[in-house]
Amino acid sequence: MTEPEKYISIPRLKGFPWLVHGFGLAGLTLESLKKEKELASFLPVVMKQLHSSRVFYLENLPRKKLAGDGLVTTRAGLLLVVKTADCLPVLLLDEDHRAVAAVHCGWRSTYQKILAVAVDLLQRRCGSRVENLLAAFGPCIEKSCYEVGPEVREKFAEAGFETELIFSPSAREGRFYLDLREANRLLLTRELGLKPENIIQIDHCTFCQPQLYSYRRDRQKERRLINFIGVKKST
Repeated sequence: MTEPEKYISIPRLKGFPWLVHGFGLAGLTLESLKKEKELASFLPVVMKQLHSSRVFYLENLPRKKLAGDGLVTTRAGLLLVVKTADCLPVLLLDEDHRAVAAVHCGWRSTYQKILAVAVDLLQRRCGSRVENLLAAFGPCIEKSCYEVGPEVREKFAEAGFETELIFSPSAREGRFYLDLREANRLLLTRELGLKPENIIQIDHCTFCQPQLYSYRRDRQKERRLINFIGVKKST
């Protein structure tokens, strides 16, 4: 009998033998993650997530729990983890320098342009070239299920986003639908210079899919999807 799938992998990223990655499904925990044969030797790095633009570059395993929403490393054996339950998890990869990043992109982190901070760290600390980066977008809440107020739209406008491309009016007066994926895609491509063809996304809606956790649907503060990326140690 085949074991049920515990996380989703991107075929294009699976082509790198030195890389591990995945977007967790409901039921995957940090404890069960450590039991996966491919991941048993890794040291997970988990943050206290703040919905911020704080991103850390890791040379070693942190001595204390970090507070922020993004991690970057070239250090083999560290498993970068972000937790989501409607927010967009983004994994970044630089093949040339074997550099990776895991970023938690909720609406607050997105309008603060957290991906720009992560890409800047990859460039400054790892020698990455933005045109060579790959980005993988995991499951998140889809635009049609993500209604927000005018104050959210205003935050994006103040940050310089083209709001007409990422917001559309809701049936309810004064409310809008927000496309988290499109906001981050436009940031990466138009502002930062990532090639559009180097963005791969999983078109699963956390709100609609029962095998995924959704805070808006379930109102469960404890339940989060585990998303990860790491560089294997040389054998």
